[in-house]
Formats: sequence, C-alpha cells, structure tokens
Amino acid sequence: MTQAQPASSLVEEYLTWLSVEKGRSEKTIDAYRRDLGRFEAYLAHEHIAISSVAASDIERYLKQLRSQKLVASSIARHRSSLSGLFHYGVDEGLLTVDPSLTVAPAKVPQRLPKALSQDVINELIDGISGSDPLSRRDRALLELLYATGARVSEICRLDVADLNYDEGLLRLIGKGDKERLVPIGRSAQQALSHWLEPEGRASLLEASRRAGDASAVFINTRGNRLTRQALHHVLVERGRAAGIDQGLTPHVLRHSCATHMLANGADIRIVQELLGHASVTTTQIYTKVSIEHIRSAYREAHPRSGTH
Repeated sequence: MTQAQPASSLVEEYLTWLSVEKGRSEKTIDAYRRDLGRFEAYLAHEHIAISSVAASDIERYLKQLRSQKLVASSIARHRSSLSGLFHYGVDEGLLTVDPSLTVAPAKVPQRLPKALSQDVINELIDGISGSDPLSRRDRALLELLYATGARVSEICRLDVADLNYDEGLLRLIGKGDKERLVPIGRSAQQALSHWLEPEGRASLLEASRRAGDASAVFINTRGNRLTRQALHHVLVERGRAAGIDQGLTPHVLRHSCATHMLANGADIRIVQELLGHASVTTTQIYTKVSIEHIRSAYREAHPRSGTH
C-alpha cells in the first residue's frame, strides 16, 4: 500500500503539475491554492487525514461552504478543485481512492449573458466618427471587439505582427497561451487601417515623445500598451457619449458577437472556434439566448401565445 503524503505536500505537487504539465495560468493556480488551502484547514480542524477522506467528508465541507453564503459558482469551483486534487493523487499512486467520484456536482444556475441589440451596437460604434487619433483608436477597438468576440486580454496583448490584412485574419493568444486565427470583417479592417495610418497610432506615439510599445496595436496617450482597465474605461465613456446607459463591458460585446452570429444561422462549432472555447458546452449558453429571443417574439406575435 502506498504511503499517503501529508495534504500540503500533495496539494503542492498537484499545483506544480497544473502549472508545468497543464500550463494553467498563475491566476488559476492562485485560485486553486486558496480553495485547497481552505479544504486543508477544514481537514485539520476535523482531524481527518487526506488519505482517509470519504465522500461524506467532502459533502459536509461543501455544505459548510453553503452555510457560509458562498455563491453557487464558488462552491462549484471548490468542488472542481477537490475533484482534480483527488484524481491526480490516485493517478500518481499517492492515494488509493478518489472520494470525490460519488459526490454530486454542484449545481450552478445558468445566467443568460447580456447581449446588446444590433441597433445599440451600431449606435455605439457609429457614434465614433472623428478622425483624431483617439477617435480612430476607439473606433478600431470597438469594431474589433464586436467583430471577433475576443476577450479583453486578447485585444490588449495584440501586436501589429498579429494582423494579416492580405488574408483578413487576426492571430489571438488566448487562455493557456493557445493561439487561434480569426477572421475580421470589412468594417473592422477599415477601422484598423484608419487607426494604423500615420495620422492615427503613429501620431500618438510621436506625441508621447517616447518610443512606447512600438509592437502593440492599441496604445494610450503615453505610448504604452492599453491595459484592461483603460480599455474598459474607453468603452464606458464611448457608451455614455452615445447615450447608452446599459452596463457596457468588453465581455458584453463578446456575448453580443456570439449571440448575433447564432441568431443569424452560424454553426455553433464555428462560434466555438471564434471565441476560443475549449468545449462546445461553454458556447451552448448562447443558443439559449437565441431561444429566449424566439420565445419573446413568439409571445408578442402569436395570437394564441397567452398574452393576447
């Protein structure tokens, strides 16, 4: 029988494996470390060795988390962290059984993501009509977010070398440094070209009186690469200027891109590839948004829907 390791040793080995072998980000590793540290504290309080943990112990722990008013998504993440830890322990011969196998998955209520209407999207983007450097930048920024459904981090780390105008493609670097090529439409291409003209990005670099980040597509007035916070601020300010008081975030534009594509007949696998989802299951939530639109239209239009 394999001698069980102390929980802390097993946890550290598991976290190292996630980082080195699975390529998980530092942010993800920190979240797992917090979750598993909390579970270790629970085991220590209950005088339970990691090798002796039973399914009932995990269920009591999750029940304790619920009693502490943790939201369902946090409890689901804790459940996933424990499942990964015990699965790793058994695979590596450090534990003899995986007690998490019989623990029911935590239920997370699916929230339909917000999606702006096409009219609102047009008002937001078309409201940026100036030819000054910041107007050029912001128009290109919003066009690209909506055209590609890219994550805010992917847009912020975009380099000029990632643009392929001849093919109409963009190279994005997503989660786990995974690369994907996505098409960009004519509107986004035109906005990008307008921004990358000498009167746009180059003039902003020159005005900053410093080299700045010459490789970055999107820069601020100091010539540095645009940050996530700055990008969000741009979106909020442009929304206010267009008289749009809905909650505007880069993620809303990502939702809107996916929802509009599916509503217009795009195959869900294509949308999955565009958004960089590892599993089509993640993308399927957008089909529910489309169904909600159909349901709403049906209630409004059908004479026997029960609303007339």
